[in-house]
Amino acid sequence: MARLGLPALRRSTPVRLAAFLVALFACVSLLSFGVTYLVIRNRLETGMRADLEQTMAGFSAAPSASALAALIANQGAVTDPSQRILTYLAPNGQVFGNVALSRGPEGFLYIDLGPNPTGARRDYLGLAGNFFGGQLIVAANRAPVTALAATFLDVLLASLLPTIVIAIGGGLYLARRSRARVDRIVATLDRLSSGDLTARVVPMPGAHDLAAIGEGVNRLAVRQEAATEALRQVSADIAHDLKTPIQRLAVQLDRLAAAEGMPETGAALAAEAREEAARIVGTFQSLLQIAQIEGGSPKARFVPVDLAEVARTFAEIYEPAADDAGQSLTLHLPGGPVTVQGDRSLLGQALANLIENALRHTPPGSRIAVTLHGGAQPVLEVADTGPGIPADERQNVLRRLYRLERSRTTPGSGLGLALVAAIADLHGAALTLDDAAPGLVVRLAFGRPDGAP
Repeated sequence: MARLGLPALRRSTPVRLAAFLVALFACVSLLSFGVTYLVIRNRLETGMRADLEQTMAGFSAAPSASALAALIANQGAVTDPSQRILTYLAPNGQVFGNVALSRGPEGFLYIDLGPNPTGARRDYLGLAGNFFGGQLIVAANRAPVTALAATFLDVLLASLLPTIVIAIGGGLYLARRSRARVDRIVATLDRLSSGDLTARVVPMPGAHDLAAIGEGVNRLAVRQEAATEALRQVSADIAHDLKTPIQRLAVQLDRLAAAEGMPETGAALAAEAREEAARIVGTFQSLLQIAQIEGGSPKARFVPVDLAEVARTFAEIYEPAADDAGQSLTLHLPGGPVTVQGDRSLLGQALANLIENALRHTPPGSRIAVTLHGGAQPVLEVADTGPGIPADERQNVLRRLYRLERSRTTPGSGLGLALVAAIADLHGAALTLDDAAPGLVVRLAFGRPDGAP
């Protein structure tokens, strides 16, 4: 079973769903507990206020200040001040009761006497009233309200934390199971994209979305294998039925051009026909190669390839041709090797096509530069100082057999850049055509050092 790291956990749908449900449950629980706590606390305080008013009403029956003072003194002597406070501030300034308080405003008030010797806070809800020129204060300890808050917090933690732990644990378990199934599908897709059309997703037990996706991938693989096999058969038929006759035609044209007694005009026509036959063979070869590349089968031959060595080799090959055409070809390489995962012959062909296009479509005196940038994402560039390609035509020239109007009089089949695009896509490289001001710059930017898409 696959092991999930922290980034994979964050991306896992079951874990995200579990986290969302836990967050939703926590919010609802907090809201419910908060409302319940407020309702019960309000009821407790309402009861305490009613009790204080009743106590105050009982003391109001005293006939005089001296009688009230004596009553408070007697009651205070037998009342625990940690539970209830009884204080009467007589008109002459004397204080009677179990706690000495200072005079304050009338009505309900909160009294805080600070912590007792054991450290417990002494927090009271009091009621003050004026009697016979003095002030009577009765107060009750708010310990039940404080205890209620602590009780609700304990209940909340005891119910919420286990729920969170269980939900996250369940999410991790589901994520591991789902990840193992997803890995099977991804591994099969990787094999299919690498050209192994016999790869299939192992059947998954149960009726779930990933099982349905796996079955869909298998059906697609079966159809792709059948279509590829049919394409191979058609390609073989074309190679047998067309390529060989065209090559024979080229040989016959060579013999005709070299035949004794052939007029000079006829020999020239035969030579031109031989060149056209060679172009037909080249176009045929390019189309077959593009179809083979798009089928993904060359990926099975991928090995580490040093782009610096490839660029150096093809620059040396085409430098004499550039000199003969009055053009200059320069090479700019980093200090060390630049390795990607790929097919060396195909990468070399892509670079060759780009150099040939630059040589073919730029006038004498133009400069052509092959530049390789290293690093984690290598970039191979071919830039020239020719007329360039209009911005609205740069995507069109990547299509098969498409040629610019000004290029129709030059040799070529319109497949060079289309083949480069197919090779770039096979190697997971981004192909871009930009303005070199003046001229054109074509870039092959490889996504990762391993060349994976």
